[in-house]
Amino acid sequence: MKYLLFFCCCFGALATNGQQRQHRPLDADWRFHLGDAADPARDFNYSTVTIFSKSGNARGTAIDPNFNDKDWTTISLPHDWAVGLPFENSPDFDVMAHGYKPVGGHYPATSIGWYRKRFEVAPGDSGQRMVLQFDGVFRDCKVWLNGFYCCSNASGYSGFTCDVTDFVRYGKENVLVVRVDATQYEGWFYEGAGIYRHVWLNQYDPVHIAEDGLFVHSAMDGAAAVVTVETTVTNDRTVGAAATVEAGLTSREGAVLGRSAAQRVTLGPGESRTVTAHVRVAHPILWSPDQPYLYRAGAVVRSGGKVTDEQKIRVGIRTIRVDASGLYVNGQYTKIKGVCNHHDHAGVGSALPDYLQYYRARLLKQMGVNAVRTSHNPPTPEWLDACDSLGLLVLDENRLLNSGPEYLSQFKRLIFRDRSRACVFMWSLGNEEGYVQTRPVGKDIALTLIARQREWDPTRTCTYAADLGNEYKGIDEVIPVRGFNYRIAGIDPYHRDHPGQPVMGTEQGSTVTTRGIYEKDTIRCYVPDEDITAPWWANTAEQWWSLAADRPWFEGGFVWTGFDYRGEPTPYHWPNISSHFGVMDVCGFPKNIYYYYRSWWTDEDVLHISPHWNWKGREGQPIPVWVNSNADSVELLLNGKSLGKKEMKRNSHLEWSVPYEPGKLEAIATRKGKQFTSAVETTGEPLDVVVTPYKTTMLADGRDATVINISVVDRKGREVPDANNEIRFTASGDLHIIGVGNGDPSSHEADKGEDSVAERHLFNGHAQVIVRSGWKPGMYHFTASSAGLYPGATDITTIVPGVPHSVLGWQPAGIGVDGGAGRVGAGAG
Repeated sequence: MKYLLFFCCCFGALATNGQQRQHRPLDADWRFHLGDAADPARDFNYSTVTIFSKSGNARGTAIDPNFNDKDWTTISLPHDWAVGLPFENSPDFDVMAHGYKPVGGHYPATSIGWYRKRFEVAPGDSGQRMVLQFDGVFRDCKVWLNGFYCCSNASGYSGFTCDVTDFVRYGKENVLVVRVDATQYEGWFYEGAGIYRHVWLNQYDPVHIAEDGLFVHSAMDGAAAVVTVETTVTNDRTVGAAATVEAGLTSREGAVLGRSAAQRVTLGPGESRTVTAHVRVAHPILWSPDQPYLYRAGAVVRSGGKVTDEQKIRVGIRTIRVDASGLYVNGQYTKIKGVCNHHDHAGVGSALPDYLQYYRARLLKQMGVNAVRTSHNPPTPEWLDACDSLGLLVLDENRLLNSGPEYLSQFKRLIFRDRSRACVFMWSLGNEEGYVQTRPVGKDIALTLIARQREWDPTRTCTYAADLGNEYKGIDEVIPVRGFNYRIAGIDPYHRDHPGQPVMGTEQGSTVTTRGIYEKDTIRCYVPDEDITAPWWANTAEQWWSLAADRPWFEGGFVWTGFDYRGEPTPYHWPNISSHFGVMDVCGFPKNIYYYYRSWWTDEDVLHISPHWNWKGREGQPIPVWVNSNADSVELLLNGKSLGKKEMKRNSHLEWSVPYEPGKLEAIATRKGKQFTSAVETTGEPLDVVVTPYKTTMLADGRDATVINISVVDRKGREVPDANNEIRFTASGDLHIIGVGNGDPSSHEADKGEDSVAERHLFNGHAQVIVRSGWKPGMYHFTASSAGLYPGATDITTIVPGVPHSVLGWQPAGIGVDGGAGRVGAGAG
């Protein structure tokens, strides 16, 4: 957990004369090269050695510390090599489902990746434990340090660690080598390829808090809260050790709210023990989606007269209750207004900078979302950081329903890593295991997983995402909370037959829309941008949400999906390379369906007209006009002439058929006695490129990033909604363009440029650029230009970080956390 590092004197003055735990990022300055699963020579002779070879017997391979990698590409993590590959039309499922990127069993020359990293460890650190931490590698990977084989990991989503204490060279160069094999896929959607999450070197005293060894949870006692801190301490010495453990809690601002008495523990060699402490808080600020306040809890371990370890994590005090009447957060009835998401974004694939996690979470909050499902796998820790900070409940999902040793290990790692999170309100055991979900074997596997979940985290319950209607055999007989993936016709009969079992929509919607398109297009593979098209298994937004909103016992649900994602093209295939399921496109630009949800998921005044009003050549022809709003009534006017007023049915929308004439189409809404308006106008031709950066100050840490959105306006400054101009992007100095996109699900333009230069067409008026900082502070220039248009530009300033990356819940610059306002440097959390 990246935010556990370096807190000194966290519960008052402490004599800290031991070596401090470190959580050192290893993201910068890797060397990368593709291998080849079918050609040993192009795979750096990997097939000539095995993991069982004698140590040092890897000469002539990329494993050899002396191997010359000077011609390899220099990259920084996170890294996804698949997103940079060209698109390729193929009937192979593994290519089609993964966004037509040529990785998988049919593409041995692009399915293996080699990574090499050099780093040093100070001589004074000898005697500490050294552990490599990988937050996520897609997928099957093997790890060597200084020529010694260390570990492997099969899952593309579960983090893992390697204890490399015996292999580290102190005061000398260390060479870390990782071979990643993405030949086999785990999902039916774009998954990326490579070390797409962070890598860390953790070092700590042999008497230390175990990996994910802090478990913090709370319970209410009247108006007070009792915060429980369970600290697991491990002795990695070859002799016994005596230690004391002290736990405590501080406010977000650092005020000490309570600390336990020191508890003694005696540990044999290699032994671990858990110490439990309680801290009472008289009048706590409760974490909720509306007020995501986070405390800091932690523990200090002393042994041999010194502090040997200390950790501190952000925690929320809150209660969750789930029963047949619904979901209750802090005793308050809460309807789930949620979305599912895969983990890729325009331009960068699965290798998202931390900042993008916050950007995406913020977009969802603005839409009215209060919950997310991590479909269909453990998420990156930074996504949970964003959900903790911004107030999104999380349904944390296990990858596969399986109780074998490998899968139990993955499930345990998920729960231990995330069980102290305020945002995680429930576990999901898996998704749509069609072959077993109604059979006795599925029931038996679920019983095992439920038992393990209750053992590892007794504070939460679990569900399973079943694509079943009113069926009870198998998993649904034993699962605590019934999850419905679609099949909404079965929800009422199921509740009638099993009224005591809580019910939620684990996956709903799957409405397909293409942003800014208003006619079905089977050539370019587009579907209309209105709430009218859904596959046979799915429903429109209005169909499922109207059902959920009207049934108090139905806990709400998770829309498939919040954002478009590569792969799983529906209802078309090539040239379509991306899904259409998102409420927003792959860049995060809203589709019209966004405003339906925002109308009924927020209490803000919402009034949105679609489509745009640029229909040259269709004068006099009827144009279907939709109005999404939460108003009581709406009047529509064209060029000042009323087209009638209509009453708004709750959880619905309004429609008019309007003969087209250029000008201004305006809506006047009345809500609770107050009027507000919205309009769309016929625009002129594009004249200026508009650059809209989400922030203009970044940390010069090689990791911070920002989103720059691109549009064009006409002579009157009106955004042109149907513009498709080609835009050229340039960045100066130590400012790096790491991805571009436009939300077009059939675009085959490159996601990557040449570091400081890239190009992309607008798609219905919009494009997006993701820019990463370098290591040199300064002011740099970003320009977006297009033939025949005035260019747009912005300055981006990068500054020296104010605090280390991982101190006490560091967040990217400029993003408010814990409900606070953002600031440059550390986050407000």
